[in-house]
Amino acid sequence: MAERKPPGVTFESWVDRQIRTAQERGEFDDLPGAGKPLPGAGAPLDEQWWIKEQIRREGLSGDALLPTPLRLRREIDELRETVAELTSEQTVREVAGELNRRIVEHLRFPVGPQIAIAPVNVDSLVERWRSQRPAAQAPEAPKPAAEQPYAPRRRRWFRR
Repeated sequence: MAERKPPGVTFESWVDRQIRTAQERGEFDDLPGAGKPLPGAGAPLDEQWWIKEQIRREGLSGDALLPTPLRLRREIDELRETVAELTSEQTVREVAGELNRRIVEHLRFPVGPQIAIAPVNVDSLVERWRSQRPAAQAPEAPKPAAEQPYAPRRRRWFRR
């Protein structure tokens, strides 16, 4: 536990004494990066360096900084490429449904710039996904049953 500053001693002299005694004990020896230049030393100062460093460290993309409507718009634009890699129609519908859920949530309570976005038409997306799949991967269509003419059932006007 660190010792407290004694009364009557200026804070600066107390801190300097703490650093000096730690150096004499060798507590600053063998620290990582010792003898190496500071990263970014001599480079022009970027106002948002800490944001860029956090994104790099966390492995995020720059999309994380976009406002919600722009992020959703970008996801809509990239949806065709995203679903092209999927293997089942159910998965395509789930991905599109999740995106539509987030779009509707944003439309109910808009935050950020006013940008026009609308939910994705899931059926047309699935049709496009089916048409882009090779014939070997497409599931077999069910065989139509023998067609019978449709005869509506006549109802009696008087029931007993």
